[in-house]
Amino acid sequence: MVISVATPRKSITEKVFQRAGGYYNGQRRCGSEIQSNSYENNDAGMELAQIGAERTKNVLILMSDTGGGHRASAEAIRAAFRMEFGDEYRIFVKDVWKEYTGWPLNNMERSYKFMVKHAQLWKVAFHSTSPRWIHSMYLAAFAAYYAKEVETGLMEYKPDIIISVHPLMQHIPLSILKWQGLQKKVIFVTVITDLNSCHRTWFHPGVNRCYCPSKEVAKRALQDGLEESQTRVFGLPIRPSFARAVLSKDQIREELGIDLNLPAVLLMGGGEGMGPVKETAMALGESLYDREADKPIGQLIIICGRNMNLQSSLQSLQWKIPVKVRGFETQMEKWMGACDCIITKAGPGTITEALIRGLPIVLNDYIPGQEKGNVPYVVDNGAGVFTRSPKETARIVAEWFSTNSDELKRMSENALKLAQPEAVFDIVKDIHELAQQRGPSLSNFPYTLTSSYTSLF
Repeated sequence: MVISVATPRKSITEKVFQRAGGYYNGQRRCGSEIQSNSYENNDAGMELAQIGAERTKNVLILMSDTGGGHRASAEAIRAAFRMEFGDEYRIFVKDVWKEYTGWPLNNMERSYKFMVKHAQLWKVAFHSTSPRWIHSMYLAAFAAYYAKEVETGLMEYKPDIIISVHPLMQHIPLSILKWQGLQKKVIFVTVITDLNSCHRTWFHPGVNRCYCPSKEVAKRALQDGLEESQTRVFGLPIRPSFARAVLSKDQIREELGIDLNLPAVLLMGGGEGMGPVKETAMALGESLYDREADKPIGQLIIICGRNMNLQSSLQSLQWKIPVKVRGFETQMEKWMGACDCIITKAGPGTITEALIRGLPIVLNDYIPGQEKGNVPYVVDNGAGVFTRSPKETARIVAEWFSTNSDELKRMSENALKLAQPEAVFDIVKDIHELAQQRGPSLSNFPYTLTSSYTSLF
């Protein structure tokens, strides 16, 4: 029987009382919110709850919009589950902290954006909370204060599998599972979304699996107490539509209206169009124009993201070379597939996508802490260079397109060697194997609220 029910958002108090009496006879009550497929509308829509479907397991993916990479990885995992296993799993992508708890957990997104804009503040916060005794202490305090609310958020979906794609979503959920005696019934895995340097809160010895994007991260996991049997190095999960896209550069360029003969550079400023995008674009406009021959030696595609002022400003300029200025794009596989190199900050998702497309990378910035290590990951592996100077960036690209094309080709080959396009499928297949080994789903077990909580970190 399939029932489709939409429910309004409820207060924490309502959820706790409803949660206490909402399960009976081993059945899940109807009315949970579903996540839509779009990034911007995760809570709009309705869940189709299949009552009594023995093979269907619930997968709860814990994330937070503190940077776009966590949601992107969550959505990639959701899509891969659907492609590989169809209706065998019901997938929910949730920010339990934001929806069920109070300050400061429900304010992480806003706090993160503020600190990232003040890079030194974020750097201090990142490194000062890294020692285990510090983050274990404040996470234990949060768990003691918000245990019931987080528990309600987790069990709203009665998960058979919990996947964390955020560094602050291991300790408290695992503590609650231990508190409720559900460790052997609920599979808990972590998918790390930082390529190299990452915060130590990513690592918890209580997980069934820790999926690492690189060998460097796997080494850190072992140093932080995880066993080799718990770690897998598959790569960073990228959405299937990108990872398995079969593209012809000429066909894409025709579709996008890009010159077929001139080499192209893709300039990005992330989803918000931040960084020295305009300065770099103007420098490229000069360096990619051969004054002696009076013709361009390359072309430029600029992705401005949601920065409408930047887009309008760049579109108003007069260019000597072919230039396309775009806003927020959802088909980056095509824009990357049409280009020969990319200029971007050191975000792990963009780097991973560029590697899959074999694009040499010019890194022009990074967020202190988690993104700093991405620079040597790219540079030391011969897949790109780093410079914060727009003029230096323009000079490098101009040489790649003229006198130093051999280096461009070599870096493209190195990028492809680093690429791991099947990572998201390897992850969901491994989780599926864990689920097969675990046996009966959680729906066969009774669940009741516990009257008291003791931190079990």
